[in-house]
Amino acid sequence: MGHLPPLIHDLALILITAGAVTILFKWLKQPVVLGYIVAGFLAGPNFVFFPSIGDNVNIQIWSEIGVIFLLFALGLEFSFKKLIAVGGSASIATIISMGAMTAIGYITGKLLGLSAMDCIFLGCMISMSSTTIIIKTLTDMGQQKQKFAGIVFAMLIVEDLVAILMMVILSTFAVSKHFEGAGLLKNLMVLVFFLLIWFIGGIYLIPSVLKRFQKYLNNETLLVLVIGLCLGMVLFASSAGFSAALGAFVMGSILAETVEMKRIEHLVEPLKNLFGAVFFVSVGMMIDPAVLVANIGTILLISAVIITCMVSFSTLGIYVSGQSLKVAIQAGFCLSQIGEFSFIIATLGKTLGVIDDFLYPVIVAVSTLTTFISPYMMKVSMPVYDYIEKRVPPKWAKLLKGYESTGYGTTVNRRTDWNILLKEVGKVVGIYLLICLSIIFLSSKFLLPWALEKLPPVWAQLLVAVVTIIALSPFMRAIIVRKSNSREFKKLWNDRRLNRTGLIFLTIARYMLCIALVLGVLLPLFPNATAILVIVSVAVVAVVTRSLVVKRQSRRMERVFIENLNRKEEMEERMTTVRKKTVKDLLDKEIHIEEITVYQNSPSVGKTLKELNFKQISGVNIVSIIRGSKKINIPDANVRLFPFDKLVVVGSDEEIQKCLNRVDKYREESEVVDEAIHHIVLSNYVIESGSALAGQTIRELNTRERAECMIIGIDRNGHTISNFNGDLQLQKDDVLWLAGEQEKVLRFEEAMNQSQIIN
Repeated sequence: MGHLPPLIHDLALILITAGAVTILFKWLKQPVVLGYIVAGFLAGPNFVFFPSIGDNVNIQIWSEIGVIFLLFALGLEFSFKKLIAVGGSASIATIISMGAMTAIGYITGKLLGLSAMDCIFLGCMISMSSTTIIIKTLTDMGQQKQKFAGIVFAMLIVEDLVAILMMVILSTFAVSKHFEGAGLLKNLMVLVFFLLIWFIGGIYLIPSVLKRFQKYLNNETLLVLVIGLCLGMVLFASSAGFSAALGAFVMGSILAETVEMKRIEHLVEPLKNLFGAVFFVSVGMMIDPAVLVANIGTILLISAVIITCMVSFSTLGIYVSGQSLKVAIQAGFCLSQIGEFSFIIATLGKTLGVIDDFLYPVIVAVSTLTTFISPYMMKVSMPVYDYIEKRVPPKWAKLLKGYESTGYGTTVNRRTDWNILLKEVGKVVGIYLLICLSIIFLSSKFLLPWALEKLPPVWAQLLVAVVTIIALSPFMRAIIVRKSNSREFKKLWNDRRLNRTGLIFLTIARYMLCIALVLGVLLPLFPNATAILVIVSVAVVAVVTRSLVVKRQSRRMERVFIENLNRKEEMEERMTTVRKKTVKDLLDKEIHIEEITVYQNSPSVGKTLKELNFKQISGVNIVSIIRGSKKINIPDANVRLFPFDKLVVVGSDEEIQKCLNRVDKYREESEVVDEAIHHIVLSNYVIESGSALAGQTIRELNTRERAECMIIGIDRNGHTISNFNGDLQLQKDDVLWLAGEQEKVLRFEEAMNQSQIIN
């Protein structure tokens, strides 16, 4: 047999070492990432008692591939729509936390005598928590369903995007060696431009392609296709001057909006695990014990800064965003470590040669130390809150709840028709203007040079002008016409004559914008015919507005984009038992509604609800049981549980967690997922003055038997009563929160409006 290349020898050594060490770390119940780092140290050149890697160059290539797949997998979990959905609370908290930690990292670096570049990279590296470690720790501790965990996950989504922006900024800064306000702003604008174009173009094209060829996409073909798309976007991003990691992340976020996302995530996971392991092993190879011993004081100092400041500023940010102090402390104590993005940024700095060699192993050691401490920080969060709660004066007790829960964080948003119209028009014009600018950019950068090579200059310029304007036509029509027939537009037009002047001005402005776009195409091609080009531009815009062909094409493209964008959510909504709005309404009242699957090996199988006694043991209410295509609303005590029943339960964070620990811990790797078409909704009913319901008890209403509905909460005098018995009497101005199927809830409300109960 011929001599094996060093690459195979090194890869075998890496994977065997990593496999053995991670088994040990699994046994010790420690994060696998730390096992990879230790394996890298053992296989690296700084540990002489073990076979070492022969060719570090090849390992560097493998680690770069690992970064690509890590970022691609993060993109699959990210989704721009998730970023919008997390709302202002997580964004505000993340900005406060990351901004403060970046500044503190820079100041810490200065106190340690580091260079300005090292200080900037240090600030960025210690500003981001570890998504991998947090998710694993919360899952192991059984706290992933609690409210604070949702806040943490939302913050991690925002952190992912900010980390990508940081990488682009740091790359630019490392090359120029100094910040230039105008240059940095330009780079950020270019980045945002490309992100939006990639996202819009990707959502329009990729889901359509996957849908068109779905019957040909078995697992093998789909895997090859998505990896090709990932690497293709990597090449495109690199040619546009951005990092390979950014391209992988963007393609992952595009595929995250497709209905095939779960399947893609499942197929890509082995590749992510394999190459991710190689990346983290390569991180461990950079650990030099001599450097660690020489800088043990620095390691301990940075670790202490991360643990204290990250917890403090994360808690402050979450509290300032409107959450209660309890939720803020629980979430803040989760974010007490640094992880994978810190390694990636450190690798970036080392690859660019702009950070000191000692900083890399120091950050790895800090990450290892903070990761070990992280579970203990989560466990002490509640004792810390209890300590603070007992020492807060009674007159300040409202501060513990946060302004969002007290009502001060909500305001009545009275939007006028003008507000609505201008917002909708601005959104439409902004999106389509961005697409038009990208078409003009691509035309001038790629189409024009190609045409000039193939044709005489005049014909080349004419061809480019015609092709570009045809490509712009459906989008220019959308800029001019969209929302011109909306309800708000018609209402304003018919309401007052004064409104018509503003609407006419708005329409003219949209026409002028499209004329400017056409001139932007023609003037660079024919600079000596300005007057004629203005007339041509006006004529082109008039034709585009009137053309039925352009109208049909514009509507078709918009319909395809919207369908692609919403298809996954619509399918998820059909598959879920509980509407998202219902879940949100309950969360706002600090009550959760959750689906819990009863697995076949659960001791709950075969027992009645009376025997299980969920209400007394865990405090939750069982609103419904989904059994295949059958549902049992408001089940009575004699209902028995069967394998794979789905319990729709309502309760607080702690109550849901107790129920999960009792039932859901028997989860199997392969789960049976049935389509649920029975949706539980949340509704409220106010007992007005003179109502016959005032003075009746909950037991006398008998909502379970007579209407298959359940009263899960009562608002009284500004407080929510969630724990009550059947003897509680209803009072005037009580707000009853009802859970049940929409039709049953509506019928029950109608009966209550007539001061009678359904028979």
